[in-house]
Amino acid sequence: SRPDSLGLLDYYLMDAASLLPVLALNVQPDDFVLDLCAAPGGKTLALLQAGVCGHLAANDISTSRTKRLYQILHSYVPREIRETVSVTSCDGRDWGQLEGGTFHKVLVDVPCTTDRHSVMEQDNNIFHRRRTKERQMLPMLQLQLLMAGILATRPGGEVVYSTCSLSPLQNEYVIERAVEVAETEYNVKVHVEDLSHFRTLFQDTFSFFSDCRLGELVLPHLTANFGPMYFCKLRRM
Repeated sequence: SRPDSLGLLDYYLMDAASLLPVLALNVQPDDFVLDLCAAPGGKTLALLQAGVCGHLAANDISTSRTKRLYQILHSYVPREIRETVSVTSCDGRDWGQLEGGTFHKVLVDVPCTTDRHSVMEQDNNIFHRRRTKERQMLPMLQLQLLMAGILATRPGGEVVYSTCSLSPLQNEYVIERAVEVAETEYNVKVHVEDLSHFRTLFQDTFSFFSDCRLGELVLPHLTANFGPMYFCKLRRM
């Protein structure tokens, strides 16, 4: 990618399936949007391209990854749009307490086993025995992040949860637990939205798993080698 006349890079390479959670969020003009686990920044860029929202809060717990996010924003986004973005490096699990009931739309693209990268990764692979405990704790971390995203959303607002994992434990299970915990512990009702229209819209581009109980899952396939990407949309009632 080379700089254009404004000094901005003109394209960003990412898996096409990574755009689906952003499209599912359906950002509208003047929305207050939170990208809870934003780094390195691909979906943040896509959120800005989807519509100029009123404000975008881009957060990531990792300070090194947040620096990368800053670089991405300065390399790709004009200054006047960049001024609508605030970048923070907080523990996303605390966000519901920091700014509860604030946002119209929240993207919770959680840390996961990153299955596509893991099959090619030799060093520091999350499926290595020395990382067993970390891997086993992922669904709890994912649930805590999703709960923070739900609590950060104002009534009537929407949350999109996403992973790049094939595991039901990291996908549907987390959604089911979040709906249960929201009601029993916070007295918050959450409705799981139907995203089946994505299968029709993108049937020529992606291979969707037909038996997802909740949300949608893009499967890597020889003829459409994108994903994996799981995404599910929740509405806070």
